[in-house]
Order: sequence, then structure tokens, then C-alpha cells
Amino acid sequence: MDAIKGAQVVSRVGLLLRTVSGGPVTGMTSAEIVASTDLTRPTTHRLLAALAAEGLVDQDRRSGRWFPGPELYLMGSVSASRYDVTETARETVRSIAARTGESAFFSARRGDETVCLIDEEGSFPLRSFVLHEGIRFPLGVASAGLVILAFLPEGQAESYFRRHPELSEKWGGQHSEPAVTQRAAETRRRGYSVNPGLVVEGSYGMAAAVFGRNGEPSWALSITGVESRFPAARRAELGALLLDQAHELGKRLQDDAASARAITPPAS
Repeated sequence: MDAIKGAQVVSRVGLLLRTVSGGPVTGMTSAEIVASTDLTRPTTHRLLAALAAEGLVDQDRRSGRWFPGPELYLMGSVSASRYDVTETARETVRSIAARTGESAFFSARRGDETVCLIDEEGSFPLRSFVLHEGIRFPLGVASAGLVILAFLPEGQAESYFRRHPELSEKWGGQHSEPAVTQRAAETRRRGYSVNPGLVVEGSYGMAAAVFGRNGEPSWALSITGVESRFPAARRAELGALLLDQAHELGKRLQDDAASARAITPPAS
């Protein structure tokens, strides 16, 4: 690792950890990780080996696939006591899945991405398998990322696009800056986002933003399903449901945060 020093190695390690932890439950091959990160194969292997030695990733000996390591679980357990919002959100996600029959999700904004924290299957037998717990998407991609991008304070969306000129190359022309900007404007007019099969053909998604105490979109509630389940009239009904549930969840999360601040002793 001597060839990679300072901030660059931290950035690359973070990228690898996010990629592996956001991969499918069946793990990822080294080739898939290389393709997802754009790191060179030697750099990827060198860093993965170092992370495995620290217990941060784990490689299955038979398949060669990579998985999050046990140390990540321990770190996550410790940090959950401060940052976990899933217990508050879980009942809302279950309720949405039960009321709509579609798969429902709760995602959080993490920098320029969204990460899915909760997924709940609906009762309808045909499902979209775009989302699962741990998967990450750039803002503007998938319904949760689009609704969060749409409601960012003025100027933040423009700076986001400047940081990520690769969106259309990686996700297709439907995710160019003009196309995403137009969908974001439509999202603000409706209040909720609609993803008409732009990530996976035939798989629709919808989302509403959940706002934090700073007034910015910090999370999103979303649903996904097959295209036939999302005619225009039903989209309006589903959108109203998502907006109502997102508003109520936002109030509960803000109340929880206020209570936590009230009982936390001041630093000595």
C-alpha cells in the first residue's frame, strides 16, 4: 500500500467498503468490484487483501466472492446507538407495503448517494428486485435519489452535477443533467418522484422525501413494482399516501432527535 498514500487511500478504501457493503447478498466477485469502482485490478486486489486482514471485508474461499467483514458489523452496532433511525421508520415501511401490496423501502442520504436501510416485501406476487438493504444509488438515480435531489436547497443540485459528469455515461442518457433536472422539476410540482422504468425496464418506483430538522431532505420513503401496477390514477393515490407517511415519519424522527438531545449530558 506504500504506492497509495494519504487522502487518496482513504477515499479508495471508503469506495471499496461502500461497494462491497452495497452489493448483493450473494457477494461480489473481484471483477465486479473493479468494474463498479473504476480502480485498477492490482490496486483493488491490494486494498481488498489489506481490508480482509483487518476484518473489514471477507472473501469466501470456495466462490472467491467478497462480503462485508465482521469488523463492519461490530462498528455498525456501536454507531447504531447514535445514528440508527430504522426502528422509528420500520413500522411506517411495513404499513406502506401492507396498504399498497408493493415492496416498500426507507433510504437515507449519504453525501452524493442514497443507501437503502429497510426493505419490506408487498403482498403482490410479482415484484421488482431493483432495491435491497445496503444498495446505493447516486442522487437523481432511482426514485429515492431523485426526490432527495429535487428538494435540495438552491444551488446544491448544480454543484452535484458538476461533481458527477459521469452520470449519463454510467446510467444512460436518461440520466443526463438536463433529463434529471427536468424530472426533478416535475417532482417538485407533484411533491413526489416517479421513476418509470429508467433503472430496470418495466420496474416502476415512486418516492417522497422525509425532511430532517435542518429542513433538508435526509431520507426517502419509496415503493417499487411492475409497470402494470402503476397506471396514472393509482400513481396519484400512491403519491398522496407516500407524502402523508413521509410527513408523519419526519415529525417522529425530529421528535426522537430532540428527545435524544435533551437527555444527552453535556460534554465535560
